[in-house]
Order: sequence, then C-alpha cells, then structure tokens
Amino acid sequence: MDSSHPLVVGVVHEAPGSTVRLRPVAEDDLAMLRRFAVEPGLIGLDWAGFRDAAAPARRFAEDGYLGEQVGGLIVQVEPPDVPAGYLSYLQHQGGGRAPYWEIGIVLLPEWRSRGLGWRAQALLCDYLFSYTPAQRIQASTHAENAAEQRSLEKAGFQLEGVLRACEFRAGAWRDGWLYSRLRDDPSPL
Repeated sequence: MDSSHPLVVGVVHEAPGSTVRLRPVAEDDLAMLRRFAVEPGLIGLDWAGFRDAAAPARRFAEDGYLGEQVGGLIVQVEPPDVPAGYLSYLQHQGGGRAPYWEIGIVLLPEWRSRGLGWRAQALLCDYLFSYTPAQRIQASTHAENAAEQRSLEKAGFQLEGVLRACEFRAGAWRDGWLYSRLRDDPSPL
C-alpha cells in the first residue's frame, strides 16, 4: 500500500490494475449525485422517478453524508482517480435493541461489470463491522438483477429469501431478493 494513504480498515482494496477506495463525499461529487436524482435510467432498475436535484447539496451541507444512522461513501477507482459510484448505508433496529445496516450501491454505467461493485460492498461491510457494533448487514436487489446478485454473493452475502411485493416500480408491485452478511461470516477480501 502506498505510504501516503493511511491504513484504515475497510476502505481500500488493491487488485492488479486498479484500486477501489471508499471515501467521504466531497463537494465535487455533488454533480454525480444530482445526476442520479434526475437522469432516468442512470441508476438502472432503482429509478423511481425524478427527485429533488438540490437534495444532494442540502444533505452535504447538513453532515457531509456521514450521519450516525444514515450515510454514504463515494466509490473511487484508482487509476484514474475518479468517482465511479456511491454506496449508502442505513441503520435499522432489529428485534430487541440490536441495530443492523442496510446497504445499497449505484455505479455509473461505464464502471459496471468490472468487478468494482462486489469489492466496494465487501469494503463497506468490513468498514461497518470494524467501526460499529452491528452483527448484521443486509442488502436487497431486484429479482431480475442477476449481476447484483452475483456481486452480493461475491462480497460474502447469502441469499435469505424473497420479499414479496416489497417495491412499487414501473407501475407495478415487484418482488425483491434479500441478502445478508453477518459479522462472523468471512470477508472475501
């Protein structure tokens, strides 16, 4: 690892030819986040209609996307040292008082199908398990999104089951697939 980058658990994965780094949102990233809100189809099946293009700037001003219970990090690819997408994490309360995280990812189209998504999601899990007491991290995807299903499995997640009619998208209620990774599950990195 380059000595100019401090070792922080769960934020960097180096592989031949590229490094995937998770980092806080910077002001320069707001243009990409605005695009996710207003460009139909840019985020694939998760498109749910136009959203407030000014919301990313308000959120950035509020807490830099680093809230205690909801936040997000930029997926950066090196080289060429550019943002490739965004990872979100949201804390939920399970049975009793045990918090768990739900994560999501969106990559710009030019960075998909390059092995970045599974690496970024695995990094985020390692990071959250290192810095929060959560026992469980979950992610859901669309039944027809085979690429994300493979990505989650490669990131160490296991399929738990189908969530029937859990999402209204494109004029109809759709099923989703729920995956989880537990603290004791081995990291693929």
